[in-house]
Amino acid sequence: MSAPTIVNTSRRRAPLLFCKRLFDLLASSAFLLFFSPLYLALFILVKATSKGPALYKGIRMGQSGKLFTCWKFRTMCVDAEQRLQGVLTASPEMQQEWETFFKLKNDPRLTPIGKFLRRSSLDELPQIWNVVKGELSLVGPRPIAIESEGNAWEEIHQHFGEQTQKILSVKPGVTCIWQTRGRNLLTFQERIQLELDYIDQQSFWLDLKILFKTIPVVLFPKGAF
Repeated sequence: MSAPTIVNTSRRRAPLLFCKRLFDLLASSAFLLFFSPLYLALFILVKATSKGPALYKGIRMGQSGKLFTCWKFRTMCVDAEQRLQGVLTASPEMQQEWETFFKLKNDPRLTPIGKFLRRSSLDELPQIWNVVKGELSLVGPRPIAIESEGNAWEEIHQHFGEQTQKILSVKPGVTCIWQTRGRNLLTFQERIQLELDYIDQQSFWLDLKILFKTIPVVLFPKGAF
């Protein structure tokens, strides 16, 4: 499948995008500086409790269809893919759960510390570097993982269908609107609809509202797995 043409609406939203980028850059740089001891502690903890690298890098599709490397603290075992296929083959119930949510509540791939990192969202802290680089925003639709760069457009279209162009018209985010409205208890289609609503209503103040609502969600996780 060839790459579709993504409509660029940045000129019409120039004031919003300027404020959003300035805030992203200042806030993320200050965050990295202030919480650098936490980053170091988590790096050591992940490395010491399971085999494999402390950081995981995955390919994501960003605004206008640009691919970039997204960083996270590793939460899965090194043989994660084999474990996933094994449990999906053995359990029709988990197969149905995976097809509905694209996640598993009792994910066999997670390391012991990985479960804690996922529930607390601490695994996503390295993505703040992606914000500094301009690949992510603090708030925006969540980027979808790309398994194969050669089939990236097929994968994205499979997820979003006719809404692909709209989703890719804005920069993806570290947090998003559905993470404050049920997180993984929402179906994949419910998450997509919330993100489409966010794009229609996007404003600097809405971003601030989502950021402030994200804080209690992280501190008191519900629907996180």
